[in-house]
This record gives sequence, C-alpha cells and structure tokens, in this order.
Amino acid sequence: MANIASNQKSIRQTKTRNLRNSIARSRIRTFRNRVANAIKSGDLELAKKELSLFASVADKAGKKNVIHKNKASRLKGRLAKSINAAAASKA
Repeated sequence: MANIASNQKSIRQTKTRNLRNSIARSRIRTFRNRVANAIKSGDLELAKKELSLFASVADKAGKKNVIHKNKASRLKGRLAKSINAAAASKA
C-alpha cells in the first residue's frame, strides 16, 4: 500500500475507473450476445433492433475510451455483415 497521499488517491481512482470500465465492457458483451442470439434464432427484425442498441452502447464506450473507437466500428460492422448474410441466405 502506498504511503503518500497522492498515491493513495491514485489507487482509489484506478479502482473506480476499473470498475466503471469493466461494467461498460460487460454491457458491450451482453448486447453483442443479444444480437448474435437473435441472428441464430432467425428473427432478423429483432436482430436489427438489437444491433441498433448494441451500436449505441459500443459508440458510447468508444467515445469514453473504454474501447478504441475503431474497435467499436469493427464490432458493429461484423454484426451488420452477419445480419445481412443471414437475410441473404433466408431470401
């Protein structure tokens, strides 16, 4: 444990940020899984709605530097691509 007050504060800040970031990453995983499950079940309308919610969560995390903004974009693109592929195979 740090003896200097500024280091103790830094440790407290790190714990708070770590908790906040882990919550945000968990939300990303949850919403990504919801989109994937909707695609697997074949409900493309639900998948599109879930993709919209996921995009919002991913963009917010990218904006706050929890994840890199390009990673958020990449995740959104991959899910959109899988929805389009499922729609093409259904048609």
